[in-house]
This record gives sequence, structure tokens and C-alpha cells, in this order.
Amino acid sequence: MRRDRIRGPRPPRTRAGRRRLVQAVVACCALALLPAAWLRLVTDGRLHTTADVPRTEVAVVFGAGLWDGEPSPYLARRLDAAVELYRADRVEVVLVTGDNGRADYDEPDAMRAYLTRHGVPAGRIVADHAGFDTWDSCVRARKVFGVDRAVLVSQGFHIRRAVALCREAGVASYGVGVDDEHDLTWYYGSAREVLAAGKALLDAVFEPDPTHLGPREPGVARALEDER
Repeated sequence: MRRDRIRGPRPPRTRAGRRRLVQAVVACCALALLPAAWLRLVTDGRLHTTADVPRTEVAVVFGAGLWDGEPSPYLARRLDAAVELYRADRVEVVLVTGDNGRADYDEPDAMRAYLTRHGVPAGRIVADHAGFDTWDSCVRARKVFGVDRAVLVSQGFHIRRAVALCREAGVASYGVGVDDEHDLTWYYGSAREVLAAGKALLDAVFEPDPTHLGPREPGVARALEDER
């Protein structure tokens, strides 16, 4: 009894066919690497530590999840870096941006509470409750809160994307990448950045509107004025 065999695609048999296959593979690899190359190109010289970052009026801290209503360990380390920047007089105001898409999940308010517990005055903290992703946070920082220059604080695997997108959104940015233990979450975040870099390049090219823009808010300008 004859059995049908499942045959996969056959490799090209001619030299020209093999050449076209190699060229297609090389082109796909180049396209896959393009977003990462773009991120590195536009952010070179823009990454610093909390000790040597240029003094800037505003720090922007991106959300990174809550655990039982409190900042996750990764988010807490970002906030710790912002506290360090404020205490060292590297920044005057901290803009916390994150997800508040439902009533029982409020990243910005949890971030604000954490900062005040660690010595940053409430009047120096401004909350953006519609920072649903990095691009949204950057666009809203510029168009809603009037920030045109900022120190961005995030994990090392995310900071290049944050700096690149904020620069595209009109915010002259420096990045402070927070170091973390290379645990499962770190590896997941690093792997996720491969795909996120592609989305970031598309955001930079097409400049989509954020999920929610809304009217201008004077919180940052008012905090800076009060500081003076």
C-alpha cells in the first residue's frame, strides 16, 4: 500500500536560484536589524548615569507595572533613580507617566506616592494618567505638558527606545538607564525590545496620534514656576 509523503519546499537547484535565496535571506536579516540600528544611531551620546547626566528641569519616569497597587521592583528602581536625580539637583520636576486605563489600576498615582515617601515634594511631581505606551508618553509630554527637554528614566533595555521616540516627538532627551539583575523579567524585557524596536520605527515614521491626547495641562509649568 502506497503512503503519501508530505514534502516540504525544495531548495532551488540552479545557481541563480540559490543566489536569489541567499539575497532574500540577507535582505530579511537587514530589515530585521534596521530598527535596532536606527535606535543606536539616534541615541549615541545621549545615555548617561544619574551622576553625569546634564542638568535638566524635568525628569520623565515611565511606568513599569504595579504589584498589589505598589510599584513593581523594576518600576521602584526607576523611581529610586528619579529620587537620586532630584536630591542631586539634576532635575526640578518629575513627570510620572503610566497606565490608568481602569479605575482599579493607577500607575501614576502609585508612582507619585512612592516618590513622596522617598522625599520628593508633592508639588514637584506631575502625573500623566494616559501614558499607555512609550510613544503616547513622549507625545503627551510635549503636546500636553509642554516639555521640550527632559531626562528620561527607564531600564537599560528600554532607554534607547524611549530617547529615540521622545526626540521624534519633539523632546530633546537624555537617558538614564537603570541597572537590574539579569533575571527572567530582564530577559523577557530585552527580548520584547526586539519587536518593540520595529514598532518604534513605525511610530517615528508615521507619528500616530496617542490613544488619548486631551487639552494642554499646566502642571509642569506651574511646578517649575513654584520652584523659582
